[in-house]
Amino acid sequence: MGKMELLPKEYGYVILVVVAYCFLNVWMTIQVGKARKKYKVFYPTMYAIESENKDAKLFNCVQRGHQNSLELMPMVLILLILGGIRHPVIAASLGAAYTVTRCFYFTGYSTGHPKNRLKIGNYGFVAMAGLIVCAISCGVHMLIA
Repeated sequence: MGKMELLPKEYGYVILVVVAYCFLNVWMTIQVGKARKKYKVFYPTMYAIESENKDAKLFNCVQRGHQNSLELMPMVLILLILGGIRHPVIAASLGAAYTVTRCFYFTGYSTGHPKNRLKIGNYGFVAMAGLIVCAISCGVHMLIA
């Protein structure tokens, strides 16, 4: 009996990028944990208050860099997964670019100077726009095929 492929072989790249982003998220989580210890911001406090902690801004920048990544993660991953069905290499490339820029976004934000997140991190939004195009293309192709 012949093998039926539901997804192109290259879809493996999409899967690897999803896993890479998960590793990035774990790394950011660890960085927030280290910042909690360093700046003495204990659970369940989400953000430090400047009147109570002289290092509040520094901690909050680390926390915010991770939080923003968490906020965008569901949308980016679903666009990557859907767009990769029809355009696996392009979607995986865009997803990899997004992952790299997200690392720069986080490390830039973590400096305590929020504008630093945009030096390279801003290009992640270009990658996200490309993923939107890939997902739209997949949806349209399914409707007309």
